[in-house]
Amino acid sequence: MDAASRGAIDRRRPLLVHQISVLLLTFSAYAAFHASRKPPSIVKSVLGSETPSAGAGGGGWPPFDGPSGTRRLGELDLAFLSSYSAGMYLAGHVADRVDLRRFLAFGMLASGVSTVAFGAAYWWGVHSLGFFLAVQVSSGIVQSIGWPCVIAVVGNWFGNSPRRGLIMGVWNSNTSVGNILGSIIASSVVEFGWGWSFLLPGLLVAAVGVLVWVFLVSDPRDLGFETASKEVEMNEPGVETTESSDLGNGEESGLLGSEQTDEVDSTTTAIGFLEAWRLPGVAPFAFCLFFSKLVAYTFLYWLPFYIRNTDVAGKHVSHKTAGILSTIFDVGGVLGGVSAGFMSDRLNARASTCIFFLFFSIPTLIAYRSYGSMSMQLNISLMFLSGYFVNGPYSLITTAVSAELGTQEMIQGNSRALATVTAIIDATGSVGAALGPLLTGYISTRGWNNVFLMLICSTSFAITFLIHLAKAEVSSKMS
Repeated sequence: MDAASRGAIDRRRPLLVHQISVLLLTFSAYAAFHASRKPPSIVKSVLGSETPSAGAGGGGWPPFDGPSGTRRLGELDLAFLSSYSAGMYLAGHVADRVDLRRFLAFGMLASGVSTVAFGAAYWWGVHSLGFFLAVQVSSGIVQSIGWPCVIAVVGNWFGNSPRRGLIMGVWNSNTSVGNILGSIIASSVVEFGWGWSFLLPGLLVAAVGVLVWVFLVSDPRDLGFETASKEVEMNEPGVETTESSDLGNGEESGLLGSEQTDEVDSTTTAIGFLEAWRLPGVAPFAFCLFFSKLVAYTFLYWLPFYIRNTDVAGKHVSHKTAGILSTIFDVGGVLGGVSAGFMSDRLNARASTCIFFLFFSIPTLIAYRSYGSMSMQLNISLMFLSGYFVNGPYSLITTAVSAELGTQEMIQGNSRALATVTAIIDATGSVGAALGPLLTGYISTRGWNNVFLMLICSTSFAITFLIHLAKAEVSSKMS
């Protein structure tokens, strides 16, 4: 390696170390958020159980036992997800205007308190529906702080790159990793009392919040680096472009280079809410995410309950086994998110990639409902494929697509628009996420075939919103 190459690497190393640190901290932060959201789905079959379950709280927990139990459990999901969706619009607006590190840490600590409060009802003997609804509403509001903040932090440190989809796809596995971790923790202790299933994830998200408060650097300018939007794409060792030589010593290339070289004033004002909605691509992807997230969150909140109450090879599994088995869906989701990011990078076609995954999720869902009960091996295989195809577009839209739309040329690299655009897209998706579990609570009383029909129709609607964009991508490739 020649001296020029070694010098280029040495200049990159400090920024590279900080970028890796930011990725790990934000990954851990949002994984902890999702881990603390998982307990309600794990304890659903305990709270609404009509048969005694040793150590888990008896034959259900008023007011969720009895014939109306599943509806009230669906209303709990609605309380959380509707407040989460509403809070997301506000959180994105605030995140573009405050210290991201403190705001994110506050959201994590408050989420820990609200999660523990739900579990405390087990020891306090609380049976008031109003209490549970109030806790879920407050939990949804503070949980909504997480996503706009972590995306904005990552956006501050990383510019546009042809590899954005793959790296963001890997990074966005934090949601599935958090779901898996939360499922394992909650399932492992549910037999000692369902309150423990909330206590431990609540303490986890609060502990990670402390780490974020102490160690996270939300903006590279705080350490003397230039913003990611001003970086240039990394070149071959020893090759220096005119742009890179003009940037000065304070600017170094990191994990992701940027295709954008325009100067950005650090005092740029945050973008307006309606202005963000009018940006090209924001509305179609937001409404596509509405239906995609409806499907994904129906699985997130109801899959353990579905597994517990559906016989596999003529047998019903335990609460603990159902919770652990549900993680297979999330394992498929991890691979699906990475695959969608990689495919979209290679094709440079985000909308077309989403449509591919959405289209193949339809026959997969039909197969899972029709043949998943024949054997445990078939159930696991089809559950994995369902997670792969369902979570692929959901992961891609909430990360790479949101980051690109929030830093597109039309707004001249305004990094303070990123949290607002991200919040609009994810909040719109969260409206669907609130609707799916609620409808499932009502529709499931008329049979699970109707629930899967709802999921298939939602996936079909998600495809329609991206057809126009996909046509434009194909036309661009052909020309």
